[in-house]
Amino acid sequence: MSEAIQEKQATEQPTQPTQPTQEIVVDDSNVHAGYANFCRVASTPEELILDLGLNPNPYATGKVKVQVSQRIIMNHFSAKRLLSAVATAVNRHEQTFGKLETDVRKRVRAPEAAQSQSES
Repeated sequence: MSEAIQEKQATEQPTQPTQPTQEIVVDDSNVHAGYANFCRVASTPEELILDLGLNPNPYATGKVKVQVSQRIIMNHFSAKRLLSAVATAVNRHEQTFGKLETDVRKRVRAPEAAQSQSES
């Protein structure tokens, strides 16, 4: 095929319309920060519900009352994007600082006095 024909075909092809883009500007001037070391996840066909709270004694045994202080309700599309963003952040953290152990019992160290008594 000659160069002239190739150039003509290239110019005749319709150009793809550009998709409009969205620039997100985050305004956190009225944000209320909270801390949570407890999360419960529930779901309906339309929404995902995250209940966040503070477990005052994560090492306790038996019944522990956890006061839920924040409830986040989102659709499953947003939840999937959140899952991806959090997984990326945790992976980066573990690459930098080492593996995170989620089982509290495996992270607790026995007091030194108890260890020295058991060694005797």
